[in-house]
Amino acid sequence: MAFNKMFVMLPVMLAARKLDGEDPKIVLYLRCAYAAVQTVAVLIVLFVYLKANSASKDSANAVKIYVPPSPQPFADPNAKKKYEEKVLGDHIASTARSLVGSTLFQIAMTVGLHLWKGMIVSLAIQSIMCPFNLAENPLVRTVLLQGGLVNLKEKRIFGEKVREDISGEDEVVDSEGNVIVIKKEIASKKDSKETPNKKSFEDVLLDTWDLGADADIKPLMSMLTKKNINYATSENGWTPIMIMSGLGAKSAIGAMRQMKALGANPAMVDKEGWNALHWSAFHGSADAAKVLLAKDDYDGITIGLHKVTDKEGKTAVDHAKEEGNDDVVKVINEAEMPDLDNGYSGDGLRKRK
Repeated sequence: MAFNKMFVMLPVMLAARKLDGEDPKIVLYLRCAYAAVQTVAVLIVLFVYLKANSASKDSANAVKIYVPPSPQPFADPNAKKKYEEKVLGDHIASTARSLVGSTLFQIAMTVGLHLWKGMIVSLAIQSIMCPFNLAENPLVRTVLLQGGLVNLKEKRIFGEKVREDISGEDEVVDSEGNVIVIKKEIASKKDSKETPNKKSFEDVLLDTWDLGADADIKPLMSMLTKKNINYATSENGWTPIMIMSGLGAKSAIGAMRQMKALGANPAMVDKEGWNALHWSAFHGSADAAKVLLAKDDYDGITIGLHKVTDKEGKTAVDHAKEEGNDDVVKVINEAEMPDLDNGYSGDGLRKRK
């Protein structure tokens, strides 16, 4: 994209220098063109920012990625390629903030130079080049041209690698440029072709989530015991019943019942403040919500799963409504209705509309 843009930028710069800055009609036309282009650009940028902000909070994007650095003109071609370790959701948010900041800064500087020095060349150049600059941004391309910010782990919009892709030829660094030793551990696992039987419980748990609806849950279920049934992942605090509540895989509902029998606690929350009901609500699993709210030894209504608010102050119903998962909303609302046959007191009735 950068190479192709030069074929547009150079003629535009040469043509802009020939514009008569003393002609009031030319100045007026340039101002109108610049204002129209930048207005559209700001609206696009703000729209992309809102989408990116929502995607950054998606639990599916709370995974580590390894982002390559920007190309350097005089970089050693034989040097190891460095990858900076980031969290996908955080990187989405920071990229969106940078897009907003750079767009507003460019407008302020161009308008300032025009008003202060009477420069019109920058107005002409930015009116033409603005669409090309936006098209270079991975978030803008993905939102407008590639189906939106979904399945980002598969799309690799930043040219990033995931843990399994890192090899001995790569060097992983943190935000300060310090080499992360764990890179060697990752490479050794890949090179040794580690078998699934040797994977840790957390690896199996995360692999199950990564595969989504296509996941084979048998390896995970075979490893579950009463001791690890409420295991929480080190990075995000995800538990087996949370992951199964949002997975959507075959046999997930039966697996959830087995987990509850082993002592799974659906009231545990992850680092975003989500319990298992939040997971089922956000990911649209009405059947999982039914299991969580079923009237058994510890049904979700009794322990108040539906009342728990996350770090954003949202309940499971709030997330279900935002995602358009009306079937989950219906399940939760029906579970909150008083059970007249059993003399239910009605304490669980919704207090808001």
